[in-house]
Amino acid sequence: MKIIVLGAGAWGTALAISAAQNPSAHHVVTLWARDPQQATAMQADRCNARYLPGIRFPDALQLCSSTVEDLASPLVGQDLVIVGTPMSGLRSMLGVVAACEAPVAWLCKGFEPPGSKAFGLLAHEIRAQVATELIANNPHWQDAGYGVLSGPSFAQEVARGQPTALVAASHQAYVRDALVAAFHSPALRVYASDDVAGVEVGGAVKNVLAIATGLCDGLHLGLNARAALVTRGLAEMTRLGLALGAKAETFMGLSGLGDLVLTATGDLSRNRQVGLLLAQGHSLEQAVASLGHVAEGVYSARTVLQRAQALGVDMPITEGVVALLDGRMRPADAVSALMGRDPVAELP
Repeated sequence: MKIIVLGAGAWGTALAISAAQNPSAHHVVTLWARDPQQATAMQADRCNARYLPGIRFPDALQLCSSTVEDLASPLVGQDLVIVGTPMSGLRSMLGVVAACEAPVAWLCKGFEPPGSKAFGLLAHEIRAQVATELIANNPHWQDAGYGVLSGPSFAQEVARGQPTALVAASHQAYVRDALVAAFHSPALRVYASDDVAGVEVGGAVKNVLAIATGLCDGLHLGLNARAALVTRGLAEMTRLGLALGAKAETFMGLSGLGDLVLTATGDLSRNRQVGLLLAQGHSLEQAVASLGHVAEGVYSARTVLQRAQALGVDMPITEGVVALLDGRMRPADAVSALMGRDPVAELP
């Protein structure tokens, strides 16, 4: 199977390594980097020193670089295209890879930042807009299929071959089958789902909730508080997902509860680290600068809340995180606001 991963960040690189080192699949895997200097350095060092230092590339992993506009050549003959860009770059990348005859799947988690095209869309909603524009310009355009790969996963552990489970979601069975064939291995178990919206909502909202959990732990509120926060956060996530057309059961699976638990409690979680640093008195700018990498929850929290409010969905934990990030509330005040809410029945 010929697979190309577009984007040499930590997660794209980790998945490319995992697919290339699968001993039984014999995939031909190419990792594409926009920056030619990064591609040259990775080829020389046989590792991604910036994002995954010390983790050597399999000999079978190929590297290439080009401008986005010149991607047509690397895409020729591929069986599967994986887009590993941040959410902010997904729209433009989908427009470029649409001409490819292979299915396309994305790795990014979050809502699109507000812009001229639309307000805070999930990845599959962005893709629907792109497809509409393509059909308007070319009525003969053929849809090769699309999907999303998500779940509880730190890039470092996947790249090292540590046991991990993910979800491959698509409305098309052949795309799900392609994603499973590409990435299922002795170290990486891939489950299939047809709930694209649910998998995407889980991946987006868990980052915001991880900031809240990091705040909770940073304030030393205890394990009881952490358990309550994770559980009620899952309820918030589920409510938003249902309003966006997802299935309730998805949020009890890997891309819902699984990803939330990992991101909210794992020490490798950048979003959790933001909450911990805010609790210690650091400013948001200081917290983000100290990470060195993107913490998606910081950038998507406001969009998650605005999308929820537009749908009439109550998300008090997310609301508290946004107030904290905006500087309208101190860490201790955010906790007090949540604990001071009127008692209600426990509902999902």
